[in-house]
Amino acid sequence: MRFMILVKANEESETGRLPTEEELAEMQKFNEELVNEGIMLAGEGLTASSEGARVKYDGDKRTVIDGPFPETKELVAGFWIIKANSRDEAIAVARRIPFREGEAEIRKIFEDEDFAASDPSGELRKRESELRARVASQQQ
Repeated sequence: MRFMILVKANEESETGRLPTEEELAEMQKFNEELVNEGIMLAGEGLTASSEGARVKYDGDKRTVIDGPFPETKELVAGFWIIKANSRDEAIAVARRIPFREGEAEIRKIFEDEDFAASDPSGELRKRESELRARVASQQQ
């Protein structure tokens, strides 16, 4: 199973402050542990919402809203994608994040088999799998 660990933004992350050398070293050590354990698939920090935008959908209408966004509790400051055997295992990984304060949210990522009932022939899942393989090959 794959899980995404979403790092919630806060007032400090929204200022655009970069981590100190010590904080960066702690995070690098944590990331290295995840890679060495074979569970880290991806992980990145995100810039402040002042550099972002939202696209709002209403039928055929698209509205772009430029950041910054006022509700920091609704924002994401970074993420990891990990492999874990269970939700509890993913939580155990998140508990190890070297944060002094803040919040992270753990969410399971849908897998192809989760859509079996919606795709009884398997054709859509097969095409999705082929797309993922193409994306992976483009990243190499």
